[in-house]
Amino acid sequence: MTDANDDLSPSSRPSAESGADITVLVVDDEASNLASLEKIFQREGMRVFTADGAKPALEVVRRHRVQVVLTDLMMPGTSGVELLRALKEVSPDTEVVLMTAYGTVETAVQAMRDGAYDFVEKPLKRMTIVKSVRKAAERQSLVAENRSLRQELKLLTNREIVGQSPALRRVLDVATQAAPSSATVLILGESGTGKELIARYIHSKSGRANGPFVAVNCAAIPESILEAELFGHERGAFTGAIAKREGRFARARGGTLFLDEIGELSPAVQVKILRVLQEGEYEPVGGHTVKADARIVAATNRDLVSEVEAGRFREDLFYRLNVISVTAPPLRARREDIPLLADHFLGVYCTKNGRARLTVPSEVLHKLMDYSWPGNVRQLENVIERAAVLCRSELLGLGDLPDAVASAAPRLPSELTFSIGTPLSEVEQRMIRDTLSHTGGDKSLAAQLLGISTRTIYRKLGENE
Repeated sequence: MTDANDDLSPSSRPSAESGADITVLVVDDEASNLASLEKIFQREGMRVFTADGAKPALEVVRRHRVQVVLTDLMMPGTSGVELLRALKEVSPDTEVVLMTAYGTVETAVQAMRDGAYDFVEKPLKRMTIVKSVRKAAERQSLVAENRSLRQELKLLTNREIVGQSPALRRVLDVATQAAPSSATVLILGESGTGKELIARYIHSKSGRANGPFVAVNCAAIPESILEAELFGHERGAFTGAIAKREGRFARARGGTLFLDEIGELSPAVQVKILRVLQEGEYEPVGGHTVKADARIVAATNRDLVSEVEAGRFREDLFYRLNVISVTAPPLRARREDIPLLADHFLGVYCTKNGRARLTVPSEVLHKLMDYSWPGNVRQLENVIERAAVLCRSELLGLGDLPDAVASAAPRLPSELTFSIGTPLSEVEQRMIRDTLSHTGGDKSLAAQLLGISTRTIYRKLGENE
C-alpha cells in the first residue's frame, strides 16, 4: 500500500463537503489496507464502510445505499471479479472499482467488460484512487437519476389501465377483440373515465402498435384552425402559412389517430372526417388529395344519438364512427377497483415527489370507496396526488383528503343493480365483493350475511382470479 496513506498538503486537500454525498465500501482481506483507505476517504468527507471479504461486503450493500465499491482483485475465497458479478445482481446501480497488482491488468480489463467502472494499479496513489472513486460516484448518480427519470416518465406517459372489476373487464374484452381489426371504434363515457387509456390499449393490441399514436382533443383546438391542424396545409394556403405543415392525419400514418371529444366538431370538419372514413383520403388546406393511412378511434362524453336528433351531429358520420362502440364505466360502477387505483397513483406520485411510499389505513380506504366520484378516475388521481404532496407522515389520514371525500356518508350495501342479461357468475362476484367491502374484508361475516359458507366465498373468488 505504498503511497496510499500519504497525506495531501493543506493547499491541495479537498474540502470535506466535496465528498459528503458519496458512500464508498472498501473490500480487502488485509486489515492495514482497509484502515489506510478508510482514513483517506474519511478525510475526503465520504461515508466509508469496510469489509474483509465478499460475504460481509454483500451484506453491507444489501443494508445500505452504496455508490461505489472499491475492492481488491485478488482475495482468498471469492475474487474481486466474482464479487463484481454478485454486486451487479444485488445492486445494479453500484459502481465497482478494482485494485490490481502488476501482472493482473488483463484480468482487470476483462472485469471492466463485465461491468466494472475502473481499475487502479498498485502501489496505490492517493490522488489516483480518490479521483477514480469520485468519477465512479458521479457516474452512479447520473445513471440512477436517469433510470429514475425514465421510470417516472414511463409512469406518467405510458399510463396503464388498472382494475379487475367485471365492468372494466367487459370493456377490455370488447377492446381486445376489436383491436386487431381495421374497424373504427367509438369510446363513450363520462369525463375522467379513461377513454384515452382505452384508445391506447386498442392501439397497443393492434397490428399498428409499432406505428405512432396521435391524440387530438377536438374541443381544445379553436374551430378556425382545427381543419389545418388535422389535415395540414400548404405554404401560402392562408395568411400566416409561411411553410408547408403536416397535419395530425399525416403524423399518424401507419398508426392510430385518436379523436377525443369528437362531439365538439363543427359541421364543416364533420364533412371532412366523413370523407376520410368513406373514401380513405383528405385534402390539406390549399393542397391536393392525399391517401389516409391511420386508423381512427374516437371518443366523446356527449350522447351522440341526441346530438344527431338535434341536428348538431351528422347521422352518416355517427354510423361510420359507431362500427364498434364501448362505454368506459364510471368509477362508481367499479368501486372494487378503487383500492387498486389508489395504490397505483400513490406509487406514481410518491415517486414523482421523491418521498417514501404512503400506507393507506382501512378507514381511509373505506372513505375512498364510499365517495361517489363525480369526476371519476381523474378526480381520484388528483386526490391521491394532493395527499402525496401534503401528507406529513407515512400514514395517509382522513385529514389528508378533501372534505367532500373525508365526510362521505357510508354507502348502503343494498344499492346493487344489474342489467338484464348479466351472467349469474358476475352477479355472484359483485354480491360477494360488495359484501366484503361492507364488512371490511371479513369473509366470515360476509358469508353469514350472504347465507353461504366461507369456503364458498374463497372458491367463487378464486374462480375469477
